[in-house]
Amino acid sequence: MTTAFQAPPKRRLKTLQEASLLDGPMLLLRSIRGFSSNRSLVWLACAPMALMGLGIFTFAAKAEELPELNAAFLANNLWLLVATILVIFMNAGFAMVEAGMCRQKNAVNILAKNLFVFALAVTAYWVIGYSLMYGNGDNGWFYFAGLFFDPAVTAEMIEEAALVPTVDFLFQAAFAGTAATIVSGLVAERVKFGEFVVFALVLTAFIYPISGSWQWNGGWLSELGFIDFAGSSIVHSVGAWAGLVGAMLLGPRIGKFVEGRPQAIPGHNMAIATLGALILWIGWYGFNPGSELAMDQYVPYVAVTTTLAAAGGAIAATVVSTMTSGKPDLTMIINGILAGLVSITAGCGNMTLVGSWIAGAVGGIIVVFSVAALDSAGIDDPVGAFSVHGVCGVWGTLVIGLWGVDGMDPGSAGIGLLNGGGISQLGIQAVGCAAYAIWTLITCWIAWSIIGGLFGGIRVTEKEEIEGLDIGEHGMEAYPDFASAK
Repeated sequence: MTTAFQAPPKRRLKTLQEASLLDGPMLLLRSIRGFSSNRSLVWLACAPMALMGLGIFTFAAKAEELPELNAAFLANNLWLLVATILVIFMNAGFAMVEAGMCRQKNAVNILAKNLFVFALAVTAYWVIGYSLMYGNGDNGWFYFAGLFFDPAVTAEMIEEAALVPTVDFLFQAAFAGTAATIVSGLVAERVKFGEFVVFALVLTAFIYPISGSWQWNGGWLSELGFIDFAGSSIVHSVGAWAGLVGAMLLGPRIGKFVEGRPQAIPGHNMAIATLGALILWIGWYGFNPGSELAMDQYVPYVAVTTTLAAAGGAIAATVVSTMTSGKPDLTMIINGILAGLVSITAGCGNMTLVGSWIAGAVGGIIVVFSVAALDSAGIDDPVGAFSVHGVCGVWGTLVIGLWGVDGMDPGSAGIGLLNGGGISQLGIQAVGCAAYAIWTLITCWIAWSIIGGLFGGIRVTEKEEIEGLDIGEHGMEAYPDFASAK
């Protein structure tokens, strides 16, 4: 040990193989003739190249210590990376559905929210959210492993064909972004941009990760036997409950209710909304099959249950909307597809093919009546987000307790009330649904209230709302060459 008054012993110069990322660039550059001269500042231009070269050497040295990459390891990680890209692509779908179903004067605001919030969600989840969700702990309620995460790849990961931390992080961060994006639809056309993104930061950094750990990190719900394969409750209902609190605090849009009666406010571009729904359907093949977390024989099965549920939801919603309104409603067809997808997300690995279609069809029926029920209750949900993600998220979780099965293999035993499994699984699923609802409602009410108190409310002024949030919040229009529909 040295003191402040003692000169430290002269250290041996490190070889390039031994150098760290801090010492290496200078060591490499000093080995180049002429760089040792202080007058040769031009050599500083070589610093980025030196750093890159050192990085290659360092990783190569580490790779030599790892076993040979096996096919299963490569397949699992490649598949999850592809699934992650599909889930991230869903943000385009959410943005298009929301923008298309809202008015032209708010299109820029909606697109900006969806784009920026995902970037914010990834950052918040990287700094602390991932650690809270998949950290260490043994109490079943709260986990934490410090800020950020360790991206190191170990020999054990390769030998066991496990996911590398970076791929797992990307996949989970995409889910966190989805939860935040759901909120946007419920508070559309009247929430302040800045206040919304602050709430999204809190949601993705703390509220969503903590609740997610209860199931996906072996928490108390997992120990109880709760099943949520890909997030009907964990992702979709949490996002929906969070948005519902915001919508209730904001109040309805100007003109939505006249003398207590709901008025239709048509979206400005149903073509883009329809395209968004198709993008979401495609992206769901990353959401659900990707949640298998491996490329195995069960991935195609999950893809089929997902497809059948979406089909069932679309058909049922179309039929019901035709019966109730006299004509097939395109918005209900869109929401029926999404309702079917949400309805199967929790049970896509615990449903027969027939059960999957029926679950999606019931979700399609539910969404039609749920939209009407929210209007009757005086809650303004511009795109039907709560009906799709909240109500159908709860339904998709509960249906496992009605006719779910124990796995994806043919002949798996029934675990639901209606197929010989008794009532216990249904009770466990109900406990999980209630836990996510209570947690999200309380924490989000606190978060929205604090943000509103700190920033002078969360709703734009009446003038801004009438003029449009595109002008008031962003100073631009989505379609400047056309007359704005006020």
